[in-house]
Order: sequence, then structure tokens, then C-alpha cells
Amino acid sequence: MENEKPSKTKTSFYRRLYLAYLIDSGVNTVPAIINATGMPKRTAQDTILAFKELGIEVEFVGGTKNGVYQVNDWGAIYKDWIENNIQQVKDVLEYP
Repeated sequence: MENEKPSKTKTSFYRRLYLAYLIDSGVNTVPAIINATGMPKRTAQDTILAFKELGIEVEFVGGTKNGVYQVNDWGAIYKDWIENNIQQVKDVLEYP
């Protein structure tokens, strides 16, 4: 059972947590997220838009070319859990 492929629900949830974690850690532009994860631009953008479904409040601050995302509220998400389990999250998502 350990080698089962994670469900789409789990990977979607973890992807959102991981991107919020990256943004909060300073990897806070779409190009930086793409470089860190290798995910397609559209996936990164769609994931950021989906944060609100989890109650994570993120805003874009600054100009179009030099702006960054910032996490203003983690909602019901326990940020320390992500920090303590980041390798598990990355393993599920198969990110380096």
C-alpha cells in the first residue's frame, strides 16, 4: 500500500500547501515557483487562485513586472505542520 499513487485530492491539497509555503518562504513570484518546482506556469497560477478554497489569503503586492505574492492569512491551515513535514509533501508531489 505504501507504493500506491497518491490520489488527485491529496496531490492537489499538498500542491496548494507547498506553494503557499514557498510563497511565505520568499519564493513568491510565478517564475520563481516554476524554477523551484518545475511545474507549468498555468498550474502555478491556477494553484495560487485556488488558495481561497482552503482559506489561505494571498495577495499580489507591487507592480506587474516587479510584484510578489504574500500570504496574509493561513486560515485553518497549521503552517508548522507544513514546515515539519515538508519532505513528505515534496515526496508526494515528486519535487526535488
